[in-house]
Amino acid sequence: MTLVGRSGCGKSTLLRIVAGLVPPSRGHVTIAERTVAGPSPDVGLMFQQPALLPWRTVLQNVLLPVEILGLDRTTGRAEAQDLLALVGLEGFESRHPWELSGGMQQRVALCRALIHKPRVLLMDEPFAALDALTREELSLELQRIWNERRTTILFVTHSISEAAILSDRVAVMTPRPGRIARMVDVPVPRPRAFGEEGHVAELARAEEAIRTTLYLPREEALVS
Repeated sequence: MTLVGRSGCGKSTLLRIVAGLVPPSRGHVTIAERTVAGPSPDVGLMFQQPALLPWRTVLQNVLLPVEILGLDRTTGRAEAQDLLALVGLEGFESRHPWELSGGMQQRVALCRALIHKPRVLLMDEPFAALDALTREELSLELQRIWNERRTTILFVTHSISEAAILSDRVAVMTPRPGRIARMVDVPVPRPRAFGEEGHVAELARAEEAIRTTLYLPREEALVS
């Protein structure tokens, strides 16, 4: 599912609440029938910036959660190798972050977020700082990884087209204070691609529903 809304509506705050980094002022979050009371191995988190440690190699960056969580290093190393191959970075294990492009760094960050096999992956505008072509490539890459791993993903973006391409459901949020104004279903089979001929009409309808809700005054959006 993807969260879409104007800046400051609370998308990133909601992600932090789900991650257990910020306590909710009201209500609660449950993952696998457990109430979130703090950071948990059940949750992986990926930010807009890759936040890789520059003194560590690609493989060492991916293995960081394995070390922090005290997981088996032999198993973790094998999993890291599999993930790096999955995102097309086989052979880059010994490189350092400064030797990689922005898109490659985000692929490393994605591997790091998945290394401990979380139930939920939270992605806070992970492609926003990348150029348009790399952003499209990573959108396709993410769909392929999801198809193989089936990890639940909660994604935040300002891009309406990205939300429609990536998500089965899009939660459109109102301006401050943020509320869910509308849930938009995107019943388009995968894999999906930008400009794909087969499902242009369906994707266009989803994008228009998202866009219409975003541009409504807050009161009207909530009523609808």
